[in-house]
Amino acid sequence: MFWLHLLLLLVIIFIGIRYGGVAFGLLGGLGVSILVFVFGIAPGTPPVSVMLIILAVVAASATLEATGGLDLLVRYAERLLRRYPHMIVYLGPFCTYSLTVLVGTGHSVYPLLPVIYDVAYKKGIRPERPLAASTIASQMGITGSPIAAAAAVVLATAADNQLNIGLIDVLKITMPATFIGVMVAATFSLKRGQDLDKDQEFLKRMEDPDFRIEASGATSASNTTEVKATAGRGLLIFLLGILGVIILALMSKTLLPQGVGMSVAIQFMMLSVGAVILLCTNIKPKDIVHSSVFIAGMTAVITIFGIAWLSDTIIGYHKEYLVGLVSGMVDLYPWTFAIAMFLVSIFLKSQAAVLTIMMPLGFSLGISHDVLIGVLPSCYAYFFFPFYPSDLAAISFDRSGTTKIGKYVFNHSFMLPGFTGVCSATIIGYFLSTLIFPM
Repeated sequence: MFWLHLLLLLVIIFIGIRYGGVAFGLLGGLGVSILVFVFGIAPGTPPVSVMLIILAVVAASATLEATGGLDLLVRYAERLLRRYPHMIVYLGPFCTYSLTVLVGTGHSVYPLLPVIYDVAYKKGIRPERPLAASTIASQMGITGSPIAAAAAVVLATAADNQLNIGLIDVLKITMPATFIGVMVAATFSLKRGQDLDKDQEFLKRMEDPDFRIEASGATSASNTTEVKATAGRGLLIFLLGILGVIILALMSKTLLPQGVGMSVAIQFMMLSVGAVILLCTNIKPKDIVHSSVFIAGMTAVITIFGIAWLSDTIIGYHKEYLVGLVSGMVDLYPWTFAIAMFLVSIFLKSQAAVLTIMMPLGFSLGISHDVLIGVLPSCYAYFFFPFYPSDLAAISFDRSGTTKIGKYVFNHSFMLPGFTGVCSATIIGYFLSTLIFPM
């Protein structure tokens, strides 16, 4: 019966890939209904605490976007990129990674992509090099962010398993691991592909005057986006709020009443940050719900709601069978759990959804929590198929045509930087967690 139920899950995922967006969540709910009414299985527990944290963080980040604070962050990043254009292959990924760490979502990358292209092209650097690495970096920053859903899933799952794991315990592993992984991916990209002046395919297309004009067109975030007067105040309050969350995590035993966990604290803290921004900037609430961060965040919540609920129902029902099936392998080679997370992530376009499914299974298998935290970067593998929105955006912004989907689909611009960055981050995180920072 397990394999039949697994087939149901795979069918749901493949249909979800076809439709995209909230379809994963809706179809996940359909899968739960089939399990209940056709197979007579009691439904599992939906990941309520994870969804509440995502809702709180999205509300605060969307409020920041409504003030123009996110545009201001992009403006600062653009100034850095244009000041040191020769370092674009490193600075592009650095900026997109940092934005994700600060705001908790990789969707903040879009305004920077045309800037990265423009800087690289004008410097004569193959745009594929910084663009592909930058989109990969924007997603790798999720497991290194103190307010992203990834850390929230770990904290909530640990609490459910009566383990005392704090936010700082997670970040002191994931932050250095993912940052180093991003830099490794950037270094790999330095000499990737031919320089523009030696790329015969590019030079041949440059013989077309229309293509030459299109490829050399300047793009600037400063010219396309006017920063609002409320941006500075909104950004300052948001950054102070993140600092407050970190301080609370460091001093949780002193500052939090007994029985209040850090996952709950993140919820009311981030809602409070959004409230203070709203009161101090007097923005319109409707601007918050119409922001791109809010729309993307709500999509993520519905996706996690349905698909994680379906997975929890299947895993919970077959828990004893699964533990017996793979416990021998993970006992001998606990790092193989990273491979399992990577494979699941190929099909699920959400790291939070992957962790919501896999972390409870990891604890059930008896894998040490330091190993689970160490391999967290492996929950990002949806670069495998080059159809994620940020990947498609990078392809469209690269008017030189160097960032592309290959003839055989899998030989696309993001595959090698993705494997290089994620594998490096996972290996580094594993050794940091088990050797340097034992818990």
